[in-house]
Amino acid sequence: MTLSSSRRLSSSSSSRFLLSSVLALGLGFSASAMAQVTVPVPANVVNIAASGFLEVPQDWLSMSLNTTREGSDAVTVQNQLKQALDAALAVARANAKPQQLEVRTGQFSLYPRYSSNGKINGWQGSTELVLEGRDFALISATAGKIQTLTMSGTSFSLSRDARRKLESDVQALAIERFKARADEVSKGFGFAGYTLREVSVSSADQDVRPFQPRAMAMEAKAAMSDAPVPVEAGKSTVNVTVSGSIQLR
Repeated sequence: MTLSSSRRLSSSSSSRFLLSSVLALGLGFSASAMAQVTVPVPANVVNIAASGFLEVPQDWLSMSLNTTREGSDAVTVQNQLKQALDAALAVARANAKPQQLEVRTGQFSLYPRYSSNGKINGWQGSTELVLEGRDFALISATAGKIQTLTMSGTSFSLSRDARRKLESDVQALAIERFKARADEVSKGFGFAGYTLREVSVSSADQDVRPFQPRAMAMEAKAAMSDAPVPVEAGKSTVNVTVSGSIQLR
């Protein structure tokens, strides 16, 4: 390496060191300056919340009917379940009406039974039919006519349209209460009004049901042939809370 080459390398190294030093100094100064900048805390800000709730009768009934079969042959058990379900569907479909009585099949299962030595010694299965809709009388009367399945449970709720309307009404009520609360707070502190800074809306609902039997014995079902299944709806409550912060002015 010549003396000229050595000088060029030395000059290049010095330039890189100087540039790194300047960058480090600049970054350090920038971080220090940012650390000294403080965000002013807003004054005259108040956090408030208001809630609204409404309670309405439940308008949607879901009724489950099922049956079980067992035997030594899987195909035989499956066919027995299919026959029971087909007979129930024939009765239910004859009374089906959109939104009033809708019919759908539920769980259909078939599984083996095992002996103490771990070998399959039989098969057991179950099938389910669900009746649901707004016409409680039609649903219960139809369930009473089905002889191949027994009732396993009922549940009440709000239909989608009813729930959507209820949530909209409750939200409007909660917002009005929030605005009234904001006016009250601003006037209480001697301010002419307020501006909204942040707001959040949350909702919760609760279903209140009367006692319902979860199952009905086969003998009881046969004894009340063609008799409507007794049902009674409860109520649903929707609660909406509006919370946020306001700037008094």
